[in-house]
Amino acid sequence: MATGAIGLVAVILVGGLFVAGLWFMMTYNVLVGLRNQVKNAWAQIDVQLKRRHDLIPNIVETVKGYAKHERETFDAVVKARSAAVQASGVAAQAKAEGELSGVLTRLMAVAEAYPDLKANQNFLGLQEELSSTENKIAFSRQAYNDQVMMYNTKIQMVPSNMVAGLGGFLAMDLFELKDNAQREAPSVKF
Repeated sequence: MATGAIGLVAVILVGGLFVAGLWFMMTYNVLVGLRNQVKNAWAQIDVQLKRRHDLIPNIVETVKGYAKHERETFDAVVKARSAAVQASGVAAQAKAEGELSGVLTRLMAVAEAYPDLKANQNFLGLQEELSSTENKIAFSRQAYNDQVMMYNTKIQMVPSNMVAGLGGFLAMDLFELKDNAQREAPSVKF
C-alpha cells in the first residue's frame, strides 16, 4: 500500500512538473511573440520616418528656389532632420521627431508666403506625399504603442511576470511626445 501511495505521489509530482514546464514554455513563447510584435511595430515606424526624412531635402530644395532669404528656417529644418535621422531609442526618436515636426511647420509657413511656390506642381506633389507620410507615421505610432501596451501588461501580470523575470523580458518605452506643440503634425495644407 505504501509503495502505491509513493507511486501516486511520484506521478502527481512528475505530472505537476510537466504541466509547470509546459506552462513556462508556453508563457515564454507568448512573451517572445509579443516582443517580436513590438519590434515589428517599431520597424514600421522606422520605415515611415525614413520616408519622411527622405522627403524633407526635396521639400527644402523646392522652397529654397522661391524663398532665398529664409536661410535660418532651412538650416533649422536640416539640423532637425539630421538629429532625427541619428536619434536612437524610442524616447530620443520621439523627441527628435517632435522637434522636426515643429520646424516643418515653420517651413510650411514660409511656403505660404509664396504664391508661385504654392502653385508649383513639384511642391504640391511633395506636400501631398509628406501629408500622407505624416498620417502613416501617426498610424504606425499608434500600432506600436498598442503592441508595447500588450507586451508590458503581459510581463507585469502574475504569473507571467515570473517567466518574464527569468527570461530577461524588460518593459518597452511608448513612443510619446512630451510637448503638446509636438503632438500636432506639421500643417501642409494651403
